[in-house]
Amino acid sequence: MEIRLTEADVRHIVESVLRNIDQRLATTAAAPQSKPEAAGGCSVQPAAPAAPAGGASSGTAAASRPSAPGIVTGGAAASRAGDLGVFERAEDAIEAAHRAQREFAQKFGMEDRERIIRAIRQAALDHKEGLARRMYEETKLGRPEHKVAKVELTALKTPGTEDLETAAVSGDNGLTLTELAPYGVIGAITPVTNPAETIINNAIGMLAAGNAVVFNVHPSAKNCSLFTVQLLNKAIMNAGGPPDLVTMVKEPTMETLDVIVKSPLVSLLVGTGGPGLVRTILASGKKAIGAGAGNPPVVVDETANLEHAARQIVLGAAFDNNILCIGEKEVFVVDKVADELIFHLLNNGAYMLGRRELEQIMEFALVSDIPGARPSCSGDEWRSWHPAKEWIGKDARLFLERIGIRDKNPELLICEVDFDHPLVQIEQMMPILPIVRTRSLDEAIDMAVRAEHGNRHTAVMHSRNVDNLTKFARAIRTTIFVQNGSSLAGVGYGGEGFATMTIAGPTGEGLTSARTFTRKIRRVLAGGGLRSIG
Repeated sequence: MEIRLTEADVRHIVESVLRNIDQRLATTAAAPQSKPEAAGGCSVQPAAPAAPAGGASSGTAAASRPSAPGIVTGGAAASRAGDLGVFERAEDAIEAAHRAQREFAQKFGMEDRERIIRAIRQAALDHKEGLARRMYEETKLGRPEHKVAKVELTALKTPGTEDLETAAVSGDNGLTLTELAPYGVIGAITPVTNPAETIINNAIGMLAAGNAVVFNVHPSAKNCSLFTVQLLNKAIMNAGGPPDLVTMVKEPTMETLDVIVKSPLVSLLVGTGGPGLVRTILASGKKAIGAGAGNPPVVVDETANLEHAARQIVLGAAFDNNILCIGEKEVFVVDKVADELIFHLLNNGAYMLGRRELEQIMEFALVSDIPGARPSCSGDEWRSWHPAKEWIGKDARLFLERIGIRDKNPELLICEVDFDHPLVQIEQMMPILPIVRTRSLDEAIDMAVRAEHGNRHTAVMHSRNVDNLTKFARAIRTTIFVQNGSSLAGVGYGGEGFATMTIAGPTGEGLTSARTFTRKIRRVLAGGGLRSIG
């Protein structure tokens, strides 16, 4: 017989029957506890450590209960070199996170974790405008109002401890519990496109699972990332948690990344970025979760609600100027309805580029490694094209102003091109959406699969024919497949389900959450104990 138990049920069993079994979630690292050090580098006051999960029966439990929320606490384990989780050396950031995680896993129960997570959520919401402004000012990518929305999304819809379930199996031979234990210290690499949002999202999920995390952030977003890490540490400590559960390197480089990847104190690597990053962490020999690139296609067939489809396509492709990896990057539409779809796109904030206008934009927005390359590619030639860095995430209006059109402020630029156009083949992360006419649905599906390049990331289809939707879903096999909505629905924005900024297609974990950052452990009581029936 298999049953599902809540954490409260498990604690009851442990307290009443299995008092001699240690139910604390163990870390993967078995190094001895470091000697306490004096706090330094941050204006906090020391406080008593927290009580163990499950409720200790001795009188020491009351003395070690966490401080009440609202009181900023420090801790003897805080590193002299740290400033609210920010460290000059990667080694110090890792060691501080290691100390914090050992205290966290040994002394803080599920209720404590959830209190800390609530504090993180609230801190993110309280500072959403400031976080958005800092990200925009530093990275110059996207749109501030959309960054506010992303911070809200990650704060409100990232799963916490509710994502963790304990399974129990009982029978004539005893009782077996399967629990989700932390890895220990997680090394996380974050992108320039979603710096604060990824830190918030990762921190909630990783801490809910009982881990600590050390970030190596994108150098072009280091300042807003630093602010975010310090904000989260303040929230954690105000909620009675230990300092340095979330740390980062002040000046992130490839060298600091190498330190994190090779450190024996780091048990799990999580990378959110491009193919090169994923290859780096996979080569480490450690358990690695990789979120790679995408080039999400959209297929529109002749049965679609074209007005609705146009609204959703503009919403997804224009959101934060298309720097999200899930955003619609190219459209394949059956020729029979292509004109009507374009009509509705124009009525929903899009601007159609003429052939000459597109050529002018191509001259500065895309570059090729092949001298004198023309805006078409065959075979693997698409790999030579890449977006000009200075134009990634810029407003559609700026592209038009660059070519002399100054009286337009569209949400999105659209253009009709052939399948082999570089804009179709690469993840260009600009508010330019290429549209390809197809002779049939089968041709649209074939082109979409090829343009996605096996990233297994995201795809979108607009259709009212279930058979057509099923055909494309089976052909594309992406981690996220959205039907009749914007790509944003795939991460809970305008759709059901939880949010994440780390979509691990290359390594197979999919949309990551707290349980993704756990390992399964088994606790077995053999010999038929606890059986009251049978």
